[in-house]
Amino acid sequence: MRAAISLCLGFFVAALIAGLARSQDAGDSLRPYAVSIGGGHGVYLGKGLVITAAHVAGLLPQVEIAGAKVPTKVVKRGDLNDVDLTLLSIDEQLPDKLGLGHIALCQKPPGTGEPVFIVVPEEVMQTYVISQSLLPPNIPAKFRTAIRDFGPGYSGTGVFDAKEKCLLGIISRKISGVEIKQVNGRTVREPINIAKYFVPASEIASFIPPDLRF
Repeated sequence: MRAAISLCLGFFVAALIAGLARSQDAGDSLRPYAVSIGGGHGVYLGKGLVITAAHVAGLLPQVEIAGAKVPTKVVKRGDLNDVDLTLLSIDEQLPDKLGLGHIALCQKPPGTGEPVFIVVPEEVMQTYVISQSLLPPNIPAKFRTAIRDFGPGYSGTGVFDAKEKCLLGIISRKISGVEIKQVNGRTVREPINIAKYFVPASEIASFIPPDLRF
């Protein structure tokens, strides 16, 4: 009986490891589309277009793709306090040499608990869409597309559907809350990071000028 249980457990662990490996492989295929922009990141959409957060792009954005800096032009600039997006254009020669096609925007909003990839040139991380019930109650409705917080930074980074590998959105800002606890008999309120808000694919689609949409 113990041998049977051990055997089943072994199969379960092997299946889990294999599943994680397949998931990582799927995420790795997206890494060439992740670009660096100053102190942040962005996503190469295809046809020479790069999307990032407006507060990342700044006034003179410089795109680095596959370790090479490429000439960059601003196509459309948003604003942190409105639509935190900026659309850039780069020379298509390098992406073409890398064999990059285009990234599709997801057509449906993500569901709670849905697994997502966070992709930067150096690595792929996996997290999930957080329930709106876990967000601070006073947060504006527009900031309710969010993923579980996984660390500081990552503005402008792409959030990808882990199954379809389409672009769900662009990370814009962190969402913080307050944790109340007792320390040495005193009530202490400490700020905690709960989630990261991302500008959803629907807003990205509307932001891209009609003549440039795929």
